[in-house]
Amino acid sequence: MQKLTILFGLLAISLRLAVSPASATLLINVNKSTQTLTVSRDGEVLHRWPVSTGRTGFGTPSGSFTATRMEAEHFSKEWDDAPMPHSVFFTQRGHAIHGTFDTRRLGSPVSHGCVRLAPANAAKLFALVKQEGLANTRVLLSGSEQVALAHSKARRYAERTQRKSYAETGAKTNNADGDLEAHSGFYGYQSGIGFAEEGD
Repeated sequence: MQKLTILFGLLAISLRLAVSPASATLLINVNKSTQTLTVSRDGEVLHRWPVSTGRTGFGTPSGSFTATRMEAEHFSKEWDDAPMPHSVFFTQRGHAIHGTFDTRRLGSPVSHGCVRLAPANAAKLFALVKQEGLANTRVLLSGSEQVALAHSKARRYAERTQRKSYAETGAKTNNADGDLEAHSGFYGYQSGIGFAEEGD
């Protein structure tokens, strides 16, 4: 009789597992070289956002992790109670993916080791992790902040060169190929008075 009870118990568990929907695997892929985060569920890309990872001396770890805990409202104990809204923690040392209000610096490695997102994107990610569950959420970090810094330096140099060219010629590049677009107002004259207008 006891064997029959155990058999029926195992059968009931098997049936319950068969009819309950399986949780999807959520992959959060952080590329430190491009300063981007891509969210995929079962191989389908859902979102791709700019991020900020660790600055020099405060690198974000590389590797594969499972999300460990979540906090909708968290404040850093290490960094002057800095707000970390919608935190998804992935290391025991306290590294997390979280929102930041310093959105103008997204795309450059400027954090103290966490992965920063725009607040609205952090809220979306938080909701997805909550829906799929911590155990089903994998965080994969690869690339190098040094590559991102080199890209950032090259971009700033190109922007300075472009501004200098714009100031000298009254023309600006408007695409990646360097095509020039005349800016008629820069050296324009108003009412026959010879003065240069300010550029945009």
